[in-house]
Amino acid sequence: MTDLVRLSLSDGLATITLARPEAGNAMNVALVDSLYECVSGALGDAGTRAILLEAEGKNFCVGGDIRAFSGDADPAGFIRQLADRVHESVLALATARVPVVIAVQGAAAGAGLGLAACGDVVLAGRSAGFALAYGAIGLTADGGATWLLPRLIGLRATQEMAYAARRLNADEAATLGLVTRVVDDAALAEEARSLAAKIAAGPTAAFGTVKRLLADSGGAALSAQLDAEAASMAEAMGTADAREGTAAFLGRRPAVFTGR
Repeated sequence: MTDLVRLSLSDGLATITLARPEAGNAMNVALVDSLYECVSGALGDAGTRAILLEAEGKNFCVGGDIRAFSGDADPAGFIRQLADRVHESVLALATARVPVVIAVQGAAAGAGLGLAACGDVVLAGRSAGFALAYGAIGLTADGGATWLLPRLIGLRATQEMAYAARRLNADEAATLGLVTRVVDDAALAEEARSLAAKIAAGPTAAFGTVKRLLADSGGAALSAQLDAEAASMAEAMGTADAREGTAAFLGRRPAVFTGR
């Protein structure tokens, strides 16, 4: 692990911070390797109940480090290696057993857009802008963009971003459904941490099941989804969190969940 991405864990919240601000958190091999190690570390810790992904500097992530792969002796092999490694992190976050909160300021472009889109709750500062950006350098899309964006903002908006280089500002991204909501830049970091901490204090085992149900719903028939919901409700009812939540409701007191 390098200092390009940092991981900290406190009170059930794993915070992953992209820390290459001088380069717009552009993805080189060292950064994507460190990102995957941090994501794996967060998910491998039994104490993790939510993840916050944030970034230092003016930009969230400007995408791949063009200087790095354009100067490589085998640029095709280099970019395949880079994309595969990025995709491991995107898949791990998208399928994580816990909710993922992402805070985006400035540019989220290329693979940085895919990374931003894979969260469960995405807060954007008013400075945020979202672009696929690949067309400008003659490349196709990665970072899960061709799977995530049509599901979040629709096929037509995705096509315009891909073919006409449309860039979404924060308000447009919120209107289309790419981000959850927009906050002032100065409040972004604190708002994201507060929200992530609130989620981490909730019934996160149940949240993880809801996350799985939502992910599976796109390819499921209604009857199958109803069956899955009924089965998950019965399973959840046997957890400590459900017992605590029920007792707290009946006792008219705040629940204290443990994620179990």
